[in-house]
Amino acid sequence: MVIDELLRRHSHDTIKKAAFQGELFKIKEHYLLKPTTFMNLSGQAVAAVKKFYKIDDVVVIHDDLDLPFGAIRFKMGGGHGGHNGLKSTDSLISKEYLRIRMGIGRPEHKGEVSSFVLGRYEAEQLELLEKQIAQAADAVEALWRTDSWEDVASKHSVKKVPNKAKRPIA
Repeated sequence: MVIDELLRRHSHDTIKKAAFQGELFKIKEHYLLKPTTFMNLSGQAVAAVKKFYKIDDVVVIHDDLDLPFGAIRFKMGGGHGGHNGLKSTDSLISKEYLRIRMGIGRPEHKGEVSSFVLGRYEAEQLELLEKQIAQAADAVEALWRTDSWEDVASKHSVKKVPNKAKRPIA
C-alpha cells in the first residue's frame, strides 16, 4: 500500500522481467518492488533485483504484529521476529537493511495470527490506515533526500496511536 501511494505521487516506469518475481517500478533512481511470491519466499525477489541492479541500500516496508495498529518504527538490521518475509530476505541478502515497521497489532489468541494478518480493516480504522500509509510514504521520500535514516526515523516514527487501533479477525 505504501508503494501504491508512492506510485500515485510520482511519475514512474514499470519494469517487466519474470526473473524479478514481482512488480518492479522505478522513480528517478529508486526501485520499488512488490514481490509476487508467497510471503515466505519474498527474499528471492528482493535478492534478484538487488543483484541485477547492484543495489547497496535496501529498505523493506513490512507489517509488524509487535507494534500497535497505526504505529511506524524504523530499524536497521536485527532479527526477523518470526516474520517469514523478513526471514527469507535475511537468508538471501543478510540482515543489514533498513526496515520500516508498520504496526498492525496482535490478535487476542496466538492461533488467529494468520486470519488476523490477512483480515480486513473496519471502516473506522481506514482513516488511521490512510494516515499510516501517507506517513510511511513521506518517510521513504525523506530517505530519498538524505543519507541519515536516523533523522528520518526521529521525524517520521509514530508511537502513540488511538485506542480503537485493534483490528478484528475477519
